[in-house]
Amino acid sequence: MARGGWDDPWRTFPKSTPIRVEGGLATRRQRGAMSDSWWSRRFVEVLDSYGLGNRLARGRSYARQGQVLSLDISPGLLTAQVQGSRRTPYVVTITVGPLTDRQWRVVDNALSSRIGLTAHLLAGEVPAELEDVFDVAKAPLFPARWRDLTARCSCPDSANPCKHIAAALYLYADRLDGDPWLLLQWRGRTQDEVLAALGLDAAASAADAELPPWWPLLPGEALPDTARHDLPVGGASADPPVPVDAVLRRMEDLDVLAWKEPVGVALRTLYAAALEDDGSAPEQPRRGR
Repeated sequence: MARGGWDDPWRTFPKSTPIRVEGGLATRRQRGAMSDSWWSRRFVEVLDSYGLGNRLARGRSYARQGQVLSLDISPGLLTAQVQGSRRTPYVVTITVGPLTDRQWRVVDNALSSRIGLTAHLLAGEVPAELEDVFDVAKAPLFPARWRDLTARCSCPDSANPCKHIAAALYLYADRLDGDPWLLLQWRGRTQDEVLAALGLDAAASAADAELPPWWPLLPGEALPDTARHDLPVGGASADPPVPVDAVLRRMEDLDVLAWKEPVGVALRTLYAAALEDDGSAPEQPRRGR
């Protein structure tokens, strides 16, 4: 029996049963752990650490049963509709304090100086080091305490969080498995905004639009004679090429192979081939066998 009633705190009501939903947003995992990725598990661990007991447990059940009808993530705000025991779904809002401009500058500087962090995000992963980056900015990537969040639900339950709020949070954790950018989006910036701050959005669009017909090169194949004109190498007014070593240092944490070689070695060879005809390429090591 659940206690309730604003006029009599000791009055009890039968435990409510939610109206079952067809086509709701259920979590992918129906049993066991709620998530696969380390960042989603970390978020669930943070929720569990709040020590909120049965409310979280019932919220997990709601999330797995598909009682959440909608979930929208925007900078600083989660909004959800959750079907409870009444005909009209309850509206849930959960806000988290956005990062200040100064805090985002710290994050931007870290992402721009270590391009491997952004590469992991673009590959659908959250690098573990990103949590340290946000700690340095004094804005934890994961809300450490329940009071770091402001949650509201239109249900009559006076408890906060109620099971409807908990359901929305567990479904959000489930969505993080497939889209790590949602983690940054809730903290204040969308994927496009993060990339724009790094100057990558326009460059990516230009690269997609101007790939020459001979790309990609096969291993060991020389650049064609037209490559000098096809590659975006500027004339007299263009900026001088960035030293290869300076670029590769920004990729120090990339564990990626290209053409069966470490990506840094493969890119060094490609850069050298693109620049060798004007004498601007530094001496490069021979490709490994």
